[in-house]
Amino acid sequence: MDPRRRRELAHYGAPLAFLAAATIAVLLIKAGLGGGSGNTTTAAEISTATTTVARTTRPATTTSAVRYYTIQSGDTLGSVALKENTSVDALLRLNPGVDPQALHVGQRIRVG
Repeated sequence: MDPRRRRELAHYGAPLAFLAAATIAVLLIKAGLGGGSGNTTTAAEISTATTTVARTTRPATTTSAVRYYTIQSGDTLGSVALKENTSVDALLRLNPGVDPQALHVGQRIRVG
């Protein structure tokens, strides 16, 4: 290989290899930390929400229609459970593939 071509490869190839390695490292670390959404549900967060969320009563219906909720910024399964008058356990049963640590804005979850 000609020395000029080798210098050109080193000039562009080394930074690209470094960026690829750094990207892979970040993805592995993020996956190891449980998705890295930053929204974690804690008991304190849920109890705080219960004092500030106004509950509304819904009229009883005779049919059990399937209902969905679209996750908004700042939502946790605990806050969604409070808004929908259900429990976190019920939401987890209705959504077995949902990772409560990795909810994202726009995601639809079943609430009824």
